[in-house]
This record gives sequence, C-alpha cells and structure tokens, in this order.
Amino acid sequence: MSWKLKVRDKFSAAHYLREYKGKCEKLHGHTFQVEVEITVSELDRTGIGIDFTEIKKKLAEILPDHTLLNEVFDFNPSAENLAREIYRRLKAFYPVTAVTVWESEDAAATYTEDN
Repeated sequence: MSWKLKVRDKFSAAHYLREYKGKCEKLHGHTFQVEVEITVSELDRTGIGIDFTEIKKKLAEILPDHTLLNEVFDFNPSAENLAREIYRRLKAFYPVTAVTVWESEDAAATYTEDN
C-alpha cells in the first residue's frame, strides 16, 4: 500500500537553448510550473505521509525564481534537464518518484528514475 503525494509551485525565469535551431535559441522567459510526486508507504499518527507545507517549503528553496537559468546551471536549461535537476535536489530530502516541469500550459517534461 502506498500514497502518492503531489505538490505544485511555479517560478519565473529566462533562458535560451544552446545548440538549438529555432526561436528558443534566443533569450526568452517562462513562468514554469513544477509538480513533484512523492511516494510514501506509511502515514504518521495523524494520517499524514509528509506534510505538504514542508515539501512546498523545500521546493521553494530549490526553484531558481527570477534568474537567467543559463547562469545558474552548467547544463542546457531545457524542461527535461530542469526536471532532472529538481528531482535530484529533492531526492536528497524526500522519496521523490517524479518531477514534471511545465514551460507552458501545453508543454511539459517529466523525469523519473526507472527501476
């Protein structure tokens, strides 16, 4: 038996995609939406797996709000790479199973670690 906990947050940032041919090679910005999925197999005595407030606080600390992502990260800041990096950082604190980064309302990338 397990529960999937999900929290969402957003951040605004600019980026450009190196070695990409098209309009995204130019500097532009997004309001990124981030959804984190955490799987727990036990609840505490109050019936909570991990307090949503705690997860949201840690996620907010990790998100690179109002930055130029190319200056923050040493990788090409695509939605795919951002999802992997946010996953990696949160995994140090929680049993994360998936991170989805939406760069628009109809385009997203999800990172999971296949078993």
